[in-house]
Amino acid sequence: MKELIAYILQFGNLNKQQIDLIKGKAKAISLQKDDYFSEAGKIPKQVGFVVEGVLRGCYYTHKGEEITRCFIGENSLVVDYVNFEANVVSSEYLQACTDCKLIVFSKPHWEEISQIVVGWDNIKNKMVQLCMYQKSRKGPVVSQDATTRYLEFLKNYPSLINRIPLNYIASYLGVTQQSLSRIRKNIR
Repeated sequence: MKELIAYILQFGNLNKQQIDLIKGKAKAISLQKDDYFSEAGKIPKQVGFVVEGVLRGCYYTHKGEEITRCFIGENSLVVDYVNFEANVVSSEYLQACTDCKLIVFSKPHWEEISQIVVGWDNIKNKMVQLCMYQKSRKGPVVSQDATTRYLEFLKNYPSLINRIPLNYIASYLGVTQQSLSRIRKNIR
C-alpha cells in the first residue's frame, strides 16, 4: 500500500485522514500469469495500481491476429480509463504477462473518493494523464525497420526483456517470433 500512496503523493498533497480513506477503499489482489484484469466485450469495473509484475494491453484484429499495444509495469496505473469512465464495453484486454500483485479500486469506491477527498479530482486527472501517456507513447513506429523497433523497445522497457514471453514482444513489435529471434541473435 505504501507504493500506491507514494505514487499518489507525487501528484498532490493529502492529509492523514484522506490517505486513510483512500487506503480503506483499496483492495489488494493477485493475478496469475495470463489472467485478465479487464476484457474486451465487458465494461471495465476497476482501476488498478501495479505493485509487482507486468501487464499488457492487447486486442485482436478482424483476422484474429493478436496485437500487443503496450506494457504496464510496476508503479503504474492500469485501467482502460476511457471505457471505465464512460461505462461502456472495452475493445481491448488488459492481461497479466507475469504473476502480478495489484491494488484495485472498484468504480463505486473510485467515484466515492472523488466525492469525499478535496483535491482528489486534480490528483486523479494527473495520474490518469500519465497512465494514458504511458499506454500510448511507446508504441513501435511501423515505418521503422524491425531491428530499430526492437532497439527502441529495449530503450523504453529495459527491465522487461527477461520477464515477459517473447511472443508478446514480437506481437508488440509487429514481427514473428522467428524474426525476433534473428534480430536478437544479430544484435548480440
